[in-house]
Amino acid sequence: MAVSSCSFLPRVFNAYSSFECRSDPDFSGTQTGEKPRIGSNRRVTASLFCTGGGGLSSLIFRFPPNFVRQLSVKARRNCSNIGVAQVVSASWSNGPTSVYPSSAAAAASQAAAASVPVSDDVAVVEGCIDNDSVQIGDSYDSKTSFLSSDGSITVHAGERLGRGIVTDAITTPVVNTSAYFFKKTQELIDFKEKRHTSFEYGRYGNPTTVVAEEKISALEGAESTLIMASGMCASTVMLMALVPAGGHIVTTTDCYRKTRIFIETILPKMGILATVIDPADVDGLESALNKNKVSLFFTESPTNPFLRCVDIEKVSKLCHSKGTLVCIDGTFATPLNQKALVLGADLVLHSATKFIGGHNDNAAYLIIRGMKTLHLRVQQQNSTALRMAEVLEAHPRVKCVYYPGLPSHPEHEIAKRQMTGFGGVVSFEVDGDLMTTIKFVDALKIPYIAPSFGGCESIVDQPAIMSYWDLSQAERSKYGILDNLIRFSFGVEDFEDLKADILQALETIA
Repeated sequence: MAVSSCSFLPRVFNAYSSFECRSDPDFSGTQTGEKPRIGSNRRVTASLFCTGGGGLSSLIFRFPPNFVRQLSVKARRNCSNIGVAQVVSASWSNGPTSVYPSSAAAAASQAAAASVPVSDDVAVVEGCIDNDSVQIGDSYDSKTSFLSSDGSITVHAGERLGRGIVTDAITTPVVNTSAYFFKKTQELIDFKEKRHTSFEYGRYGNPTTVVAEEKISALEGAESTLIMASGMCASTVMLMALVPAGGHIVTTTDCYRKTRIFIETILPKMGILATVIDPADVDGLESALNKNKVSLFFTESPTNPFLRCVDIEKVSKLCHSKGTLVCIDGTFATPLNQKALVLGADLVLHSATKFIGGHNDNAAYLIIRGMKTLHLRVQQQNSTALRMAEVLEAHPRVKCVYYPGLPSHPEHEIAKRQMTGFGGVVSFEVDGDLMTTIKFVDALKIPYIAPSFGGCESIVDQPAIMSYWDLSQAERSKYGILDNLIRFSFGVEDFEDLKADILQALETIA
């Protein structure tokens, strides 16, 4: 899938400090003259502003959802029946527009607004930030206010009270089209002059995709979501768009390796430098913010594969005081276990093919289907992972267990404050070398050996081989990746079956 080129993005930054953009399609069934589903005909100001009195209480983007679709001319495509793997959520504010932050913050916001054109697999969700609290935007409040739990929202949001597809089917149909027609030329003119709504072209949206986007938005407590074609597409274009040429970002040591490679090898070609800190090193973050004009702090929480946790509320306040945006990749947590926007983050990313979709497949309509059981799956996976982490920690053939639900985890107290569950992935080190660890993995009967996680089926991998095999043992150890490290993603199988399988595999290396 084509992504906006580097030559396109600077033109966006330079040309569009504010401009008018067309309405998002109205799927609420409102008639002409009524308030649309998503606030639409308004001027977009690509700058940050603060709510309330002095100081920058919350950095936020000011752009309606279709602003994203208009800018992502090459990045976006019809994905109702194709790959969708990443969700980006961005905070939103209904606060006054008359208060503006420093020029540095405004520049960061300008880049942020241009970034949202990421792609089709990232969902950009915008929540309402108001003096450290988050309220769901009006459009979603009117549709889901009668739902009191995340479980109900995952089932009904985006569908139960109206969607952009005329049907009496319970399940959302798949709309396979790359373009949308106009009945008469006058209708086209009305569209161009903002009296008529239409997706117009596949890259700007799709009714099936919108349902998935709205479901995620409701779950995150956000106004808008943009689904993109792949997780790395989402992450990389977001970084290029949020951070200007010659800019600076801060990220953490433990993260998805492909993200690290992009930060270390591609961004420097655009003059973008990165400061890398330990996830718990708040002093290091503050030092980087003081020494550099940092546009973005980007981290996973929990991280991959050691499940380190960042104090989201603390780092958000610190970054905002310096005019820096905060993006949290919450894939390992899921929106059920952690609400990063509520904690103060400006953007949230989720790889939707993991826990959100939950079935190791990749299409918008499958994401919709998968989300209906998200709360049930995550409850089971949370429970199984915690119980197995405790079993593993007590086993003589296991040297170390990495799981935020354990008191031994370095960020256990942070995880307890900001998470309602600790996730379905456990990493641990067995007592042995590379070949001993291979023997353990191959002795397992239930999990698949695969490079993913979050699905109904349990998955296991040995990071030294799965993700770092091209590096020498010494190079791998620089990242903490030892030959005996295991990452185990627990599915929804019965706990006792999984326990018995893991214990018998450990016996083979005794």
